[in-house]
Amino acid sequence: MSQLSVWGSLELHIHPDALAVAGAFAPDQPAILNRPHAAARAARFFVEKFPGRSLYAVKANPSPELLRVLWDAGITHYDVASIAEVRMARAALPDATLCFMHPVKTPSAITEAYRDHGVRVFSLDSVEELEKVREATTLANNGVLPEDLTLCVRLRVSSEYSELSLASKFGCDLTGAAELLQATRQVADSLGICFHVGSQSMSPHAYVQALERVRAAIVDASVTVDIIDVGGGFPSIYPGMEPPPLEDYFGVIDRTYESLPVSYSAELWCEPGRALCAEYNSMIVRVERRRGTELYINDGAYGALFDAAHVGWRFPVRLLRESAANEDGDTELEGFSFWGPTCDDMDRMEGPFALPTDIKVGDFIEIGMLGAYGAAMKTAFNGFGATDVYEVSDEPMASQYRGDRRDPRVTDNVVSLR
Repeated sequence: MSQLSVWGSLELHIHPDALAVAGAFAPDQPAILNRPHAAARAARFFVEKFPGRSLYAVKANPSPELLRVLWDAGITHYDVASIAEVRMARAALPDATLCFMHPVKTPSAITEAYRDHGVRVFSLDSVEELEKVREATTLANNGVLPEDLTLCVRLRVSSEYSELSLASKFGCDLTGAAELLQATRQVADSLGICFHVGSQSMSPHAYVQALERVRAAIVDASVTVDIIDVGGGFPSIYPGMEPPPLEDYFGVIDRTYESLPVSYSAELWCEPGRALCAEYNSMIVRVERRRGTELYINDGAYGALFDAAHVGWRFPVRLLRESAANEDGDTELEGFSFWGPTCDDMDRMEGPFALPTDIKVGDFIEIGMLGAYGAAMKTAFNGFGATDVYEVSDEPMASQYRGDRRDPRVTDNVVSLR
């Protein structure tokens, strides 16, 4: 059966792993490997263990197939950031609750989202955006201000504990939060406060710090708050980035939230993106040239490896070779950098990526943990960008959810107290 070159389109056959795919097909173009079981496991983890409601941040991976996997595993709410995401998510999930959480939207997008797609949840971080939401939803509601709006005021918080900052672009400061919360309370049937600590937050304390700002905003405004949305930032595992277990994040969020002065019926929300989809995808690439410790491969900065190129993200890698798969662990490894397939010098992934020293042209490499943002950032620049898609049944290269992960804070070193 031929493969469709659309990320997210699935062949009916399920393959055991990347090595089997490389051996059976020797793909000329990058091959995406989907692991629906991994995404479903992540979703169940959040549904069962997060002490509130989990919204999937669609921007992290907008595959309709992935959305349906998450829905089937219990994720009922979806954070959408544009009218295109609203349309796509609604088409994929007719019964889902869509939350338009981008703080700056066009009036026409708000009107269409409310009128045509049943969106009732909107975020904002300014009085101007509040007026825009009020006017656009009134237009969509036949000239009458709706009485079913949930409006979340976004606060600016620190990203100091995160690998990628989200502290500069959106969010109102505490100095203006009271006025905005009071004005929003007059329009909203349900009032929320949301924030984002940044992507790949490496410490649970990031949420404690942010929630203390929420506490100050509520006290200053003296308003009744119905929703506290702690946003995203929940981390996955990558080389050189071993975060604490997610249960630690949930625990400190729960304890801090419980002490906030909110409505007795208030809800706690979160918006994981990376944490729900990072383990969903990996990718097979082929070595087209070797120049010392530089490998020329057939995907790169303008494809699924955007983060590896532009923010220095180090993804896990492994050589797909029968002899390499059967090694007892003493294979000599070397740090390699990657060049992508386009003509640009910017198409470089510095790494280093640890691979066997004897890697050669024609070898296949699996690059793991690409489910988050790989699909979303992919382009067809320079004529590249086509991918084959396969489903595999093995485990992702790293997981927060299998239950066999060693706590990175635990050490075997014994320190004498004498």
